[in-house]
Amino acid sequence: MAGSTTAERGERKHLGSGSPRPPRPGRLLRSRMLIILLLAVVLAGCGSIWLLYGSPWLRVQRVSVSGTRVLTQAEVREAAGVRLGTPLVSLDTDAIAARLRQKLSRIDSVDVVRSWPHGIGLKVTERTPVLVVGKGGKFVEVDGEGVRFATVSHPPVGVPVLELTVPRTVGQGRFGTDRLLREAARVARDIPAAVARDTRTVKVRSYDSVSLELTGGRSVLWGSDEKGVAKSTTLTALMKAASRARHFDVSVPTAPASSGS
Repeated sequence: MAGSTTAERGERKHLGSGSPRPPRPGRLLRSRMLIILLLAVVLAGCGSIWLLYGSPWLRVQRVSVSGTRVLTQAEVREAAGVRLGTPLVSLDTDAIAARLRQKLSRIDSVDVVRSWPHGIGLKVTERTPVLVVGKGGKFVEVDGEGVRFATVSHPPVGVPVLELTVPRTVGQGRFGTDRLLREAARVARDIPAAVARDTRTVKVRSYDSVSLELTGGRSVLWGSDEKGVAKSTTLTALMKAASRARHFDVSVPTAPASSGS
């Protein structure tokens, strides 16, 4: 048998020498694609950050206000303190809402909503007064939870005045003035709408002695603030049944009474 040629022996020697093989074209292509993909992700991330924080496009250009009744939109905008030109993404909506409630006590709640690409919306819910308390010739508005939130020169139309005539021993005891105010507010909140329009005064002598003074010399003994819905329903029916009566008692809603025709 003829021996191998000099060229064949040289090729086997080269293959057996342990030198690295050249990379395969497919593997090299995958490596390049991976590098390109990583670069694209980095560039996209940097672009997004710039778009949100550095670009002139996604910035506050308007602040809209809705839901106000007594407050003006200008008052709400000023209290919100949102600067035009601020990147939308950087605004702390919870902080804006807290700032509004702190500066404007008339606000009960507020939703702060980003309106992409250029707006902020402030959806305000104002407190509704159910009572007013006289103070130094003016009146303090009180909502249905007993929160005193605003001082006005004249009581709002249809809102009764609180008359608190509590003995000193009661005011200093377990049912103090603040708690009695909350009870009176809850009573005022539960008065049926047809009666509320005619209610001029809510009188409180103790926690279970709340009465209403109506137009035409009529009165209602309400009792405590408990079972307010039942008392409201009972009073509506009682006033229809005894339309000429002047005094109504719903302190025990299951046993109402009327008198003085």
